[in-house]
Amino acid sequence: MTDQDANRTGTADTRYTGTVVVGGPPDVRRLDEVEIRKLAVGPLSNNAYVLTCRRSGDRLLVDAAAEPDRLLDLERHAPGDGALTVVVTTHAHRDHVGALADVVARTGAQAAVGVQDAPAVEAATGVRADRNLRHGDVVHVGAVVLEVIALRGHTPGSVALAYREPGTATGPYAVADRVHLFTGDSLFPGGVGNTDRDPVRFARLLDDVVDRVFRRFGDDTWVYPGHGDDTTLGAERPHVDAWRARGW
Repeated sequence: MTDQDANRTGTADTRYTGTVVVGGPPDVRRLDEVEIRKLAVGPLSNNAYVLTCRRSGDRLLVDAAAEPDRLLDLERHAPGDGALTVVVTTHAHRDHVGALADVVARTGAQAAVGVQDAPAVEAATGVRADRNLRHGDVVHVGAVVLEVIALRGHTPGSVALAYREPGTATGPYAVADRVHLFTGDSLFPGGVGNTDRDPVRFARLLDDVVDRVFRRFGDDTWVYPGHGDDTTLGAERPHVDAWRARGW
């Protein structure tokens, strides 16, 4: 069996669980085109993700949340001789940007953030976004392409990133490629992100999650949230109506 065949049958990354704890080691998932390294950082147990293009070695960090030394150590231990080229901030809340200024200053990486959250990120960190992200944009890291999905409601400019893993999807809601979705605080196991019991914000967020995520992507889409364990769209899809009924 080739490495590619192993990935497509789900055997190459079976050791990855997505469960990490603050102070503990990262969990690592190796796919054909990209390696994903997940780390929990304190004090609020935020998840940070380093995505490495296996062709070029270039890296992307999702959420420089806290503990910059640990984040940079995570990046340095990624494979290849590439560099950290971009830090994507999923949203402007302070627990997701605590290490942003330090990481950008020490690496020279570009800072990318949802356009409506960019002023708040700059106010909190002093970092002016090199790139303001809009729904439908793409972000490149080496040869890897990530689609920007705006999921409004947790904050006005919250974004997710979608990576399509070629030729892997299966199941009744399958599409051509399995998707790996980095959702920040917009989608978790058990529901969407906090909208402070505001019915307008909740409806907007849930509508975006349904229209832009559940209606587009297959059940085997893997969800990497901003806190806690991972999930899949297949695990969450049966509960969407219940989320809407409860209002949070």
